[in-house]
Amino acid sequence: MKGKVVFIGAGPGDPELVTVKASKIIGKADVIIYAGSLVNPEVLRYAKKEAVIHNSAQMNLDQILEIMEKSVQKGELVARVHTGDPAIYGAIGEQIQYLKEKDISYEVIPGVSSLFATAAALESELTLPMVSQTVIITRPGGRTPKPELESIKSLAEHGATMCIFLGVHMIDKVVDELLGSYDLNTPVAVVQRASWPDEKIVRGTLEDIAGKVHQEGIQKTAIIVVGEVLGASCVVPSKLYDPHFTHEYRKGEEK
Repeated sequence: MKGKVVFIGAGPGDPELVTVKASKIIGKADVIIYAGSLVNPEVLRYAKKEAVIHNSAQMNLDQILEIMEKSVQKGELVARVHTGDPAIYGAIGEQIQYLKEKDISYEVIPGVSSLFATAAALESELTLPMVSQTVIITRPGGRTPKPELESIKSLAEHGATMCIFLGVHMIDKVVDELLGSYDLNTPVAVVQRASWPDEKIVRGTLEDIAGKVHQEGIQKTAIIVVGEVLGASCVVPSKLYDPHFTHEYRKGEEK
């Protein structure tokens, strides 16, 4: 039997947010490599008793790839379990590149991103009509470099809804860069560990959010959301459900 590697998005934390497809793969896997620093270990409850489980938080890339290759050579199914959705800061690119070079079969199963768990926690739609129809997903520059044109300061010029990963530990710097384009009263929210039992939400504006975040002691595993969608008091209805709007599936009523 030919083995295979399946990359899985395990969701933001709540084990019930693992997709049905992902849970089935975890249940069938002979080998599971999971990102233990972020993935809720409760998702491993789907694993069969004889599965060999590795915590990649204690491993480097070479060690991970070695386990994948040796397991596949033995005809085993490997579940590589990442947090959230692996397409967003999931570091799967280098793993996939290696598997392609070795002609190892693989598949990617998407997951619920912490971004969408954050929006749910805030009870917010990130794309409100007449407010913002664009969502920018980014992170500050740090140990992982960024192209200059993708700096937070540059992206803020669009005035869109911004969702900033991996930046809460430098919240003061993030705010300074945002203030080049957004005003002090722009609504901001910080959600730590979205969907976990100890989820924490801090709301404010660009004027006071940094102080509130410091006061709460939030330094990691949080997303910063910036934009007027968080403060909209009156939502303009979508055209899709406007009784006078005609589209492919419904004829609109005459005014």
